Amino acid sequence: MSTLNKKALAITYLTFFLGSVLITACKSGSVSPFSPSAIEDLSTFQVADGFKIELVASEPLIHDPVDMMIDESGRMYVVEMAGMPLNKSGLGKIMLLSDSNGDGKMDSATVFVDSLVLPSGIMRWKKGVIVTDPPNVYYMEDTDNDGKADLKKIMLTGFDTSNLEANVNNPEYGLDNWVYLADLPVAKSDIYDPSDTGGPHAPESSLRFQPESHKIEALSGQTQFGQAFDGWGRHFMVNNSDHIYQNVIPSRYLRRNPGMVVSSAVETLADHNDVFPTTKNPEYQMLTDVGVFTSACGISTYLGGAFPAEYNDSVSFVCEPVSNMVHADRLVSNGITQKAKRIFEKKDFLTSADPHSRPVNTYVGPDGALYVVDFYRQVIEGPEFMAKEVLDTIDLYNGTNKGRIYRISVKDAGSPDWTKGLTLGNAGNNQLIEKLADKNVWWRMNAQRLLVDRNDKTIVPALEKLVQGNASPMARLHALWTLEGIGQLNPKIIESALKDEIAGIRENAIQLAELHLNDNPQLLTPLLQLQNDNNIRVRFQLLLTLGYVHTPEADKVRQSLMFKDIDDKWLQVAALSASSAQAMALMDAVLAKFEPDNASYASLVQRLGTIAGSGYGADTLRQFIQKASDTTTKQDKWQSALLEGISQGLRSRETIPAGMQQSRGMLLQNCLNNPTAGVRKSSLLLLQTIGLPQGKPTAIAMHRAFILAKDTTASYEQRAGAIDLLALYNPLSYLSFFKGLVDPRVAPQVQLAAINAAKQVPGTGIAEFFLSGWDALSPVVRASAISACMMTDERIQLLLNAIESGKINRGDVSWSQSVTLRSLSNMDLRMRARAIFAQGDDKMKALIQDYQAALSMQGDVANGKNIFLANCAVCHQVRGKIGRTYGPDLGTVHAWAPADIMSNILNPNRSIAIGYDSWEIRLNNGEVLQGVISKESPTAITITDANFQTADIARQDIKSLKALGVSGMPVGLEEKISRQQMADLLAFLKKGE
Repeated sequence: MSTLNKKALAITYLTFFLGSVLITACKSGSVSPFSPSAIEDLSTFQVADGFKIELVASEPLIHDPVDMMIDESGRMYVVEMAGMPLNKSGLGKIMLLSDSNGDGKMDSATVFVDSLVLPSGIMRWKKGVIVTDPPNVYYMEDTDNDGKADLKKIMLTGFDTSNLEANVNNPEYGLDNWVYLADLPVAKSDIYDPSDTGGPHAPESSLRFQPESHKIEALSGQTQFGQAFDGWGRHFMVNNSDHIYQNVIPSRYLRRNPGMVVSSAVETLADHNDVFPTTKNPEYQMLTDVGVFTSACGISTYLGGAFPAEYNDSVSFVCEPVSNMVHADRLVSNGITQKAKRIFEKKDFLTSADPHSRPVNTYVGPDGALYVVDFYRQVIEGPEFMAKEVLDTIDLYNGTNKGRIYRISVKDAGSPDWTKGLTLGNAGNNQLIEKLADKNVWWRMNAQRLLVDRNDKTIVPALEKLVQGNASPMARLHALWTLEGIGQLNPKIIESALKDEIAGIRENAIQLAELHLNDNPQLLTPLLQLQNDNNIRVRFQLLLTLGYVHTPEADKVRQSLMFKDIDDKWLQVAALSASSAQAMALMDAVLAKFEPDNASYASLVQRLGTIAGSGYGADTLRQFIQKASDTTTKQDKWQSALLEGISQGLRSRETIPAGMQQSRGMLLQNCLNNPTAGVRKSSLLLLQTIGLPQGKPTAIAMHRAFILAKDTTASYEQRAGAIDLLALYNPLSYLSFFKGLVDPRVAPQVQLAAINAAKQVPGTGIAEFFLSGWDALSPVVRASAISACMMTDERIQLLLNAIESGKINRGDVSWSQSVTLRSLSNMDLRMRARAIFAQGDDKMKALIQDYQAALSMQGDVANGKNIFLANCAVCHQVRGKIGRTYGPDLGTVHAWAPADIMSNILNPNRSIAIGYDSWEIRLNNGEVLQGVISKESPTAITITDANFQTADIARQDIKSLKALGVSGMPVGLEEKISRQQMADLLAFLKKGE
């Protein structure tokens, strides 16, 4: 045997011996089951007053944990994602932990299942667990009770695996007995059950499914990593930069009226975005890593019943691993939705000074404690969002042998009893029914799940008694959904629940009635009686449910409900979701009651116009256009809203209805003669959609438009509108005129209109014109001129030449424009652009060194604000007060050291911030759009382009959707500000207000 082999064998024996000693000692209680560093690191945590933090599990038993679950027998399952971020060789595991001596510390571990790729979530189901491991969702079961899964079945497949930060994850059992999956899709995948030939398919999305009935349904909102429900079943979601938002309208309601373009079915709840970490020497790569949410995940609503009274209702917790902390919000009613307000001012619920502590998930246990899953790694970002210079100097897997789970409880709480074992799984039906009233949601939801799983019809009388008796509201609620889950909910019980004194139960009873209306139409009468309910959420749900009912009585109630709460946008969407046929009945009612000083009425008219434009014939649309063009009505606000809505609806159609040409002349006259700017603008939008009329009238109109565009006594609005009309006709004929308007002496509005018109002329001539006269262009029009130079590869080549030669500063190219250039499909141009917008290491180091003097200078806050407004406010805000919201808010980088702020200002390409990535949308008509997807629903996508213009795109118009995988921050600021100005800017940002 070689010396090397002898050494290896000796190490193996020693490792085995030490491992045996450790396990034996742990079980005897003489040695802690936790690693010394895990115990030591507890001292780095600060937790809110009245609470304590304890270790429940750590290495060597677990490592790389991302999710956990405690089953009805008191067994802890831990999901380990060891392969994060790039290793897909099958290192992932599910560990089954136990506490051999009942002291509340996990001291033994069994590998429940291994060889998983990148497992991301777990949920108890039947006699096993549901595990998400993209591209699959599995059911796994230990059938021989040896602590290891021997049954492994794919329940769903097709999930994307390209983006670790958006994979399917965190399955949750819903109050409605569906299984919910979190997912932030990056590809147009098809999700299905491979064992159900001919079964339903769904587009990749956050979704819900019922494994036994093979039902699957995409949700209307998307959540990134984690999801949560409140006690009434309302669904809360999370993404990196938005730490809590609500999925307000389920997709089933939106799908019944595809003509209604709703770009988002979610609402952000938080009134803040700042965080207050206590990390010492933080390790970050993104400009938003410290001070604001940049990696929010693992959301929970606290319904455990074991915290102080002020926490036991309407409190949410969310992890922020980049800032090494857990944040807490209080949820307060805000009409149909809620507002999330921070509980602590200028501090957070749980923070660690350890930069490697990475809380990624939370879980409310059977003892009512909050369990925090700490991934514990140096690097938490995906490498695809990091710059090469960072990747070259960092170990992506540093810390992969560690991981912790903490228990957060009140200071006087004892050890967790559940670690000694639970007997809920063996409880009788009556015992489970009693648990439906427990103050802790863990017991309620597990009891409901077990009762539904048993499907024992003998429990029906007891559940019905619970609903109709004096049990707690939560007991009544869970009894209702348990009856529904076993298929034994009868109309009389529903009718009883519709009259419950608790609004949340009435709200849920309406949803249950909806499921039974077809077979029990008598439920409509008690439903209609709720139209005057004093709770807006009840009225909102009633409006959604009545969208399935097509009777005169239901129509009348829907109208009444809509006008009662017309100022609420969600009520409007609910009212219009019924069907396009019913929507038109609302048009006359809305116009008859129109209040010009109430913007909600105009918003509603526009929505109705969109529905009309997307599905109605030319004759009806012509009548609407004629009505909206009548100058005697003096109702320009609804007229322009109606025309704009029709235009949006028509753009969603494959072909323009025959006969629309008869409206062109009327719209053309509106553009020139209508006295109100709104009608002129919306008429032009319609003409852009359906085209100009042919013949002499158009030529005459264009001559009038040309005269108006030249008229310096006309308003800027009128001149810009006339230029837009000329561009629609034949921009080449007026090219010289348009060029002449690009002059610093001409009003910016007119210059921008001229640039927009001139850029439509084919060829490189207009790009050459802008680039040759760059020095004469005012700052306000430069962004539009650059956009004109980015319309074709030939123009882009000229633009890159100008930047490389120094004729145009890199700093003149906006952040979003540089992103577009670095994500071009033409590889040669893309690489040239990336080389331009990423400084070399040597040059950047020298630059930062050159600016070191700014760190010792006294900065002027007032002047720093002016510098921010001139150079940064085009993309950034400071605490939402000044600037624009396209990029991250810089109001909280006050927590950074000045040297770090300056380094990121001068070298922003250290990392690419997730959440600001660019997408390419190709439409069926050949149009290509690029920008940031800001909102998404089952029927529409909202995209914001490089000019900060927002467009709602109906999904049916999309030919392809592609993630470009590029984001970035602007470079070249050193070409615009001096060292003293840098000191001033730093002083302003450090103040953070």
